[in-house]
Amino acid sequence: MLAALGVVAFSLTFPSTVWGLESFGPWSLVAVRSVLAALIAGIFLLAGRVPLPDRRHWAGLAVVAGGVVVGFPLLTTLALQTATTSHAAVVVGLLPLTTATFAAIRTGRRPSRAFWAAAVAGAVVVLAFTLQQSGGALSTGDLYLFGALLVCAAGYTEGGRLARLMPGWQVIGWALVLCLPLMGVGAAVALAHEPVHVTAHGIAGLVWVAAGSTFFGLYVWYRGMAAIGIPRASQLQLAQPLLTLVWSVTVLGEELAPAAPLAAGAVLVCIAVTQRARS
Repeated sequence: MLAALGVVAFSLTFPSTVWGLESFGPWSLVAVRSVLAALIAGIFLLAGRVPLPDRRHWAGLAVVAGGVVVGFPLLTTLALQTATTSHAAVVVGLLPLTTATFAAIRTGRRPSRAFWAAAVAGAVVVLAFTLQQSGGALSTGDLYLFGALLVCAAGYTEGGRLARLMPGWQVIGWALVLCLPLMGVGAAVALAHEPVHVTAHGIAGLVWVAAGSTFFGLYVWYRGMAAIGIPRASQLQLAQPLLTLVWSVTVLGEELAPAAPLAAGAVLVCIAVTQRARS
C-alpha cells in the first residue's frame, strides 16, 4: 500500500510539471522544487533530531540525489517542453523493468522466470503503445526520457537498499539536504536568466512537485520498497503511466488515445503476475 501510494503521488508529477512550466523555466523549476523539498526535509530531520548517516551511506545517498532529486526531474522537465504528458508517461512506463534490472545487478538477487516474463511483457506493451502514439518514430524528447529512466532506476535501486538500513523518509531527506547547496546556487542562477510569470497553475504545480512528488512520494515509495523488495515494488509502477494518462485528460484536457484502455488492461495483468511471482 505504501509503494502504491507513492505511485499515485508520482503519477501527478508530469501534469504538475506542465503547470509549473507555465510560470518557470525548466532549469528554474527543477532547482526551486529541489530547494523547497530540501527545506521541508531539513525541518523534519531537525524536528526529529536525526543524527547524520554513517559515512558508509553517503555514497549511496549521492546516487539517490543524482538520480531522483536532480537527474530525473531535470531530464523529464526538459522533455516535457516538446513531448506531451501522455507521451512522456508511457515512455517512463519502462521504468519498472529498468529498475528491476538495476536491482538484480546491484543486489545480486535473481527474480523468477515468471517475474521476468511478466515484467518484459509489461515493458513491451508500454513500448508498443509509445511507438503507436508517436507514429512509429521516437521524438527528440525521448532521448531525455530514456536518460531519465537510467538515472532514476539507479536512484530507486540504491534508495531501496538504503531504506532497509534507515527509515525511508531519512533516505530521501538526506539526499535532498545533500543537494541543497548545489540546487540553491542553481536556483539563483536560473531565476536570474529565465523569466518568471506567476500563475495559480504554476505555483500549484511547483508546490506539488516539491512537497508531493519529491518528498512525500519518495518517502512512502522507499518505505514500500524496503518492505516488499525492489523488483516487486518497481512493477507497481507499470500502473503509473496509465494513472498519468487519466490526469492528463482530466487536469490538462489532453485527448485520451483509443489504445489506452487496452494497454491499461494488459499492464494491470502484468502487475498481477509480477506480484505473485516468487523471487
